[in-house]
Amino acid sequence: MDSFEGLIEFVAVAENQGFSSAAKRLGCSVSHVSRQVSRLEERLGSVLLARTTRQINLTQAGLTYYQQCKDLINGLEQANEQVSSQQFQVSGTLRVSGAGPFAEQFVAPVLMDFAEQHPKLTIEMDFNTRMVNFVDDGFDFTIRYGELSDSNLIARKLAIRPMMAVASQTYLQQHGVPNRPSQLKNHYCIISNNDHWLFNNAGVPESIKVSGRWRSNNSHVVVMAAEQGLGIAYMPKNSFKQSLKSGRLVPLLEPYWGKGASSWIVYQNKRFLPIRTRLAIDYLLQHFADWVE
Repeated sequence: MDSFEGLIEFVAVAENQGFSSAAKRLGCSVSHVSRQVSRLEERLGSVLLARTTRQINLTQAGLTYYQQCKDLINGLEQANEQVSSQQFQVSGTLRVSGAGPFAEQFVAPVLMDFAEQHPKLTIEMDFNTRMVNFVDDGFDFTIRYGELSDSNLIARKLAIRPMMAVASQTYLQQHGVPNRPSQLKNHYCIISNNDHWLFNNAGVPESIKVSGRWRSNNSHVVVMAAEQGLGIAYMPKNSFKQSLKSGRLVPLLEPYWGKGASSWIVYQNKRFLPIRTRLAIDYLLQHFADWVE
């Protein structure tokens, strides 16, 4: 059993990138954490942490060991939670990464409801379009839109996001109204994620390469550019809800709108997940089971 001593302290240091912050998280002294980690390294005969005056980093051996230890600790937490399942309270910190209006307008409020049901739970939600490294960044899961390529991760579908093309009345008065997707080649288009727009032409997918004067990976900025008359935008319907209601934008090419891509919950493929992560994922999946944009 001595071989298990120091694992919790080591994982805390790895995740908090320092002895002081790890000690604060564990509710013990810095000297205790340092001593336990040093003893662990002595038993293993390997340096797990590269210590400098400014920061603490994992060595290559430390990174490999951390990934294994984290699963062990998660498994222990899960076993403890199952034993006391009749009286447990969800606690700790749930870290979620999301991007785009769907995560902001729909996922975040659901997680707020989840937090209200579990008063001892803290939720940190980061809105960033970059790809997440679950090990380095410490996220429990992320909300992503579109095609997913990393087969080492688990992706659970939340919702399908049907598309809509829109433009301002000012733009249409100056440049005319396109009647078919192919005519977009003669228009300014506002590009978000890619410059190949997929339409549905009588049941047959039709991909149109578009170009324009404005490109942004932020959907709010794309909507603003469309309202300013800079071109035609093509994104999930809900992105334009307020602009359509106010009349600042009008729909185009409705018979050709594509079914769109899906929004997903993405998380690490590992044997054990903390119960707060499993319950939050299940809560979101249940909420969006019959969701319609």
